[in-house]
Amino acid sequence: MSIDYLKLAGFLSFVAAGFHVAITIGGPDWYRFFGAGEGMALMAEEGRLQPIVITLSIAAVLATWGAFAWSGAGILPKMPCLKVVLCLITSVYLLRGLAGLMAPFFPGNLLLGQNSTSFWLVSSVICLIFGLVHLKGVISNWSIL
Repeated sequence: MSIDYLKLAGFLSFVAAGFHVAITIGGPDWYRFFGAGEGMALMAEEGRLQPIVITLSIAAVLATWGAFAWSGAGILPKMPCLKVVLCLITSVYLLRGLAGLMAPFFPGNLLLGQNSTSFWLVSSVICLIFGLVHLKGVISNWSIL
């Protein structure tokens, strides 16, 4: 049995979207646990909408990416500009993964002030894995996309 990497890619993006939705429900402790930063956790404690809007926006993007991957896998109807969009999604995952892995090694990096080093390393490895799964899926399905 061979792995359909675009099916797996879509599943991974949907799982990530689900975690983001769960974080908004879980509240400040979940923002802290998943490394969103103390600023986001404090805003959530204060009842501000900003962390919810940001986190649900990320969830919406990830769910859209999952839908595009599943469209490429034939689970969902073919979406417009499928090849281009899947290439862009793959690029974003890979670039985010690589940049996040390098960021902790640049002193004074502004990104590190917002989140912990462990957040950047763990989330970057996850993004890199997602990007590689997408890349394998796009390459192996290129002729039918």
